[in-house]
Formats: sequence, C-alpha cells, structure tokens
Amino acid sequence: MKRPAAELIGTGSLVAAVVGSGIMATQLTSDLGLALLINAVATVAALGVLIWTLGPISGAHFNPAVTMIALLRNEMPPREAGSYVLAQLVGAFLGVALANVMFDLPAWHLSTTDRVEVGTLLGEVVATAGLLALIGSITRTNHGHLGPVLVPAWIGSAYFFTASTSFANPAVTFGRVFTDTFTGIAPASVLPYIAAQLVGAGVGALLTAFFYPSSAPLDLPDPVHLPEGTS
Repeated sequence: MKRPAAELIGTGSLVAAVVGSGIMATQLTSDLGLALLINAVATVAALGVLIWTLGPISGAHFNPAVTMIALLRNEMPPREAGSYVLAQLVGAFLGVALANVMFDLPAWHLSTTDRVEVGTLLGEVVATAGLLALIGSITRTNHGHLGPVLVPAWIGSAYFFTASTSFANPAVTFGRVFTDTFTGIAPASVLPYIAAQLVGAGVGALLTAFFYPSSAPLDLPDPVHLPEGTS
C-alpha cells in the first residue's frame, strides 16, 4: 500500500501547489505575467521536493500518462498500474479541495475557463512528449538521481514556451476542473486536453525507444519514473 499511498499524497500535494500558488498569485498581483511566474516557481519547487521525497517509494509518477507508458513497457503489472492511476485521480481531487479551502473558497467548484484552442492542444502534446522523453532518457541512462532537478526544469520552462502553460498530466487536468480560479480548466476542455496529453506521451515513448532502445524492464521504484506536470 505504500506505493499507491505515495502516489495519492504526491499527486494531491502537486495539485495543491499548482492551484494554491495560482490563487495566491492573483491575490498578490493583477499582472498576469507575474502571476504565472509565481505559479511556475511554486510548482517547480514543490515538484522537485515531491520527486526527491517519494521517488524511492513509488517512482513518483504522479501522472497517469507516465504510469500508462510504464504499463505498456511491462515495467509494472496491470493491477498495480490501476492502483496508481486511481490513487493519482483521488489525490488530485483531494488536493484541489485542500488548496481551495485554504483560501476560504468552496472545496470543489467547477471552472468556467475554456482552454481548448489548436495552439493549447499542440502545447499539451509538446509538453507531455518532452516530459516522457526526458523521463525515458534519464531512466535508460541510469541518471535517475537527476530527476528531481530535470523534470521540474522541463515543466517550469514549458510553463512559458507552450500555449497551454504545460498541464502535461491527466490527473492534474482532472483536479483543476474543480477550481474556478487562475489555474482552472472548464469540464468541456478536459477530454481534448487529456487526448492531447496521451498523444504526447506516445510521442515521448517513441522518442525514448528510438534514442535509448532497451529490452530489459526497469525496476519500478527507480526515482526516474517521475511525473509530472502542471499549469
């Protein structure tokens, strides 16, 4: 039970950091650029800490796309993969409530922010593909110890060079439906976003297979099976 518990706590904490810092940012400034910077810095810092802390326990997926690729590569059994995804979704649902309540908002309230445009969906493909390719590269080259630095670095940069601000995570996307704040996403935008993320995950997996081919399954707790993502 430690592994799914780590996934639940890690994903919940990640969503709480994303949503909470977004709320705080808009309370501190009306400058959208500065608000996004505050949101990104808080998310990157929290992500690095969570990966370093929980990576040795569960691999710190915090992301159904990462878990699904691990399943397809036979790196984890189906039952455990299912428990990971369930834990990630529950964690996201609880994490957004925690962030909302900390700022005296209803625990769950649906977002009205429609984010579906060609550019934002393409951004999700790029952000997720880069994330999965990065995770694959540090896994196949035995540089998992760099995950707490490199994964947040990718997510932080993708905040600013993708039109979607890099959600790159179906669980985080799901959680952000339930906050009508700076980081929220309207329910109608969720399925297109998740579809784009899964396409990106597939592209990232293909890039890994092309540049770093490997026939041996990797040990699950290696802290390079790391998440991601965010705003």
